[in-house]
Amino acid sequence: MKLIIYTERYHVSHAVHNFMDFYYSINMTYLASDLLDKGLSPEQITDAVEVAIKIANSSGIEAHKHFMPVYSGREQGVIKDCKLSHLAYNLVLMNADATLHAVGEFQVNVLKSFLNTSL
Repeated sequence: MKLIIYTERYHVSHAVHNFMDFYYSINMTYLASDLLDKGLSPEQITDAVEVAIKIANSSGIEAHKHFMPVYSGREQGVIKDCKLSHLAYNLVLMNADATLHAVGEFQVNVLKSFLNTSL
């Protein structure tokens, strides 16, 4: 019996791509599932993440530098999640269901900060 050793071809571009993904993920300190604690449902989070990614793409922001699909563990088990940069987290929160207190409060705080006024 002959032993055959299979080695996958090594592509430098894959290694560079993997390194860059790791590098970008260092700045992704939030999880989309963190918004569950602010009262958002999984469906609301999913919708808000989709809108935030569309906004990033239409604004010329490279979404892969701010959004990374991952799986994370919660009390319910393993869930599909998304790592978010600070910018992405705020975009998601800004585009979530405005009827939620946390979302409305965030939007008002952003406007106050932008307008540099207190209401």
